[in-house]
Amino acid sequence: MKIQNLTIGQRVKHPAHGTGTVKSLNEQMAEIRFDDATRMIDPVLGELSPAEPTVAVSGLEMPLKQFIEASTETLLARLGYENPDAVVGGLGKRWHHGRMVLHPADPVSQTKEIPLEVFFHKVVGVRNQLRVLEQKINVHPTLTDGEKVEMQQYITRCYGSLTTFNLLFKEKEDQF
Repeated sequence: MKIQNLTIGQRVKHPAHGTGTVKSLNEQMAEIRFDDATRMIDPVLGELSPAEPTVAVSGLEMPLKQFIEASTETLLARLGYENPDAVVGGLGKRWHHGRMVLHPADPVSQTKEIPLEVFFHKVVGVRNQLRVLEQKINVHPTLTDGEKVEMQQYITRCYGSLTTFNLLFKEKEDQF
């Protein structure tokens, strides 16, 4: 294996030392942490091989896991999917630490309280799933244009129903 094909964090196999993780690289040697010790090894003379699948894209070679993670992050960002942990930042300041209280008409039934952050997270989750569904419909290979338009109308109606919750959003562009 050539030194150029190694990346830090990549898992590799050595015929004598077993599987290890690349910790650092220089022009000719790789520092690899094996179960028993860390060793400096020449990748060509040491007969290193990848311990995990790799992918080459336009001359770029890296561990498959690293490639998939980077690709997934890019895809989610383009689809507008938001990190659930970042949701509270999108909640209007006046609602932080607030509670939603549902009082049933039947006085015997119990009142339900939900932290607004939890409720907001669920509303944003519905919005994100609608966006993903919308993208999947737009690129679906077998749906006709008429079918795509019909399904888009249902999504538009869902967005319309969710406008009730616009008052929770901090930024206008995040609203439905």
